[in-house]
Amino acid sequence: MSAAPHLVVADVRLAAGAAAAPELLDERALAFLAGLHQRFEPRRQALLAARRERQAFFDAGGLPDFRAETRAIREDDWRVAPLPAALRDRRVEITGPVDPKMVINALNSGASCYMADFEDSTAPTWDALLTGQRALREAIAGTLAFDADNGKAYRMKPEGERAVLIVRPRGWHLDEKHLLVDGERISASLFDAGLFCLGNAAALAAKDRGPYLYLPKLQSMEEAALWDEVLAHIEQVLDLPEGCIKVTVLVETLPAVFEMDEILHALRGRVAGLNCGRWDYIFSYIKTFRTHRDRVLPERGQVTMTQPFLKAYSELLVRTCHRRGAHAMGGMAAQIPISGDPEANEAALARVRADKEREAAAGHDGTWVAHPALVPIAKAIFDAAMPGANQHGVAREDVVADRDALIAPSRGTITRTGFEGNVEVCVRYLAAWLDGSGCVPIHWLMEDAATAEIARSQLWQWLHVTDRGGEPLCLDDGTVIDDCLFQQTLLNLPSRLAAQGPIPGAGRVAEATAMLEALTRSDVLEEFLTISAYERLS
Repeated sequence: MSAAPHLVVADVRLAAGAAAAPELLDERALAFLAGLHQRFEPRRQALLAARRERQAFFDAGGLPDFRAETRAIREDDWRVAPLPAALRDRRVEITGPVDPKMVINALNSGASCYMADFEDSTAPTWDALLTGQRALREAIAGTLAFDADNGKAYRMKPEGERAVLIVRPRGWHLDEKHLLVDGERISASLFDAGLFCLGNAAALAAKDRGPYLYLPKLQSMEEAALWDEVLAHIEQVLDLPEGCIKVTVLVETLPAVFEMDEILHALRGRVAGLNCGRWDYIFSYIKTFRTHRDRVLPERGQVTMTQPFLKAYSELLVRTCHRRGAHAMGGMAAQIPISGDPEANEAALARVRADKEREAAAGHDGTWVAHPALVPIAKAIFDAAMPGANQHGVAREDVVADRDALIAPSRGTITRTGFEGNVEVCVRYLAAWLDGSGCVPIHWLMEDAATAEIARSQLWQWLHVTDRGGEPLCLDDGTVIDDCLFQQTLLNLPSRLAAQGPIPGAGRVAEATAMLEALTRSDVLEEFLTISAYERLS
């Protein structure tokens, strides 16, 4: 195996208070990660600066569009590299955090693949990150086991019966504060992906299992190209076959939908598909158009995949992927089973079925679920609609999704229930996140950072955006959406939460409420709530 990177590291160390983990972060691992930082951090920072410049253009009234200088990439005939056998059939993928119990349950769930998530469903405490890396190493080695406090034992099925593992590192916008290189925080993306590949790539490559990654929050082809260079470098340093690290890209930002061809092209030697990361995509739509009164979305419950801008996005993704020989993966079903209420449970499952039937009919090659109980439901729908391994033969040449269709305003209203629900979801999720939980069941939906971001950014926009005459937005009953309504909702929240019984992170509710109040009252919409909240994590 090749030595660690050739760059000379002046100083690489754990931050004060970060527990040592010599079995994960030995001298070789620290040198490897430091080499990634020194080689790629300047490019990452330049790309993040480009994001800020692009957002300033949108804030000034500009609109996203397809890039004129990359027209040839969109119009030329080319295809991505052939897919490995393990990724040809991905009809149902389950997602979730990386704690040992979840890793075992997800691998045993009967899903085609398991996306082990270091991003939106993991609160990145140092302990959680290290526990997740250990759990994945043990799972790949076949030794992972978990014994719960109630005496229940969790064990993995034989390797041939497990889901294919795909790991999602954190996005380019996030830092890892616990590891410093030359006094700077390392990129969270490089830390998560680098440490996972260092510890597992050889074992996975020997099994023809990658390693495989999901890449989140990309906004441009240049960001995709940086990932390609990082992964090619990792392959070279670790003596891996060229192109063995395969990736699927989440199209979960509005700028990225205008560069899907370009992103596939930048990663064409290793990309396996694109995924409709719809919750983050809705959040990105809100954030991109945060100053645009004419593109304010209705309350979250009304922003379904039948809204014109979401329908155009998902169908264009199918057409783009299939033209290039890549998978077009559908989005998340966030519902979880409702115990004790058969009628409500059946209504929730009916919504899941309708959503998955829509995806299968549109030509998607697979879909996401958040709970093992939804795996057989989604699988039955895709089995019926997709007898082969995928639907690459569904070209969707009927789809015409131009710029205006992709940014079309949405129909709908803002109700008092919707406004109050956004406040509750934000506070409850933030409280649980600060307490160390990255995904939280709230009203029988599995909420993660993406869904909380929708609620948080909507509250900010509803309170800060006015029409051309300076008039504020109103609820559907005529109530003005202003600070008085927001404050009254916050004051009523404790009694509302008390009526629901114990909730995750109950001890952090006051802190979460104060954070939401500050974020919502700020003159500028914070890019990501997890950036400021991260400073409060251990």
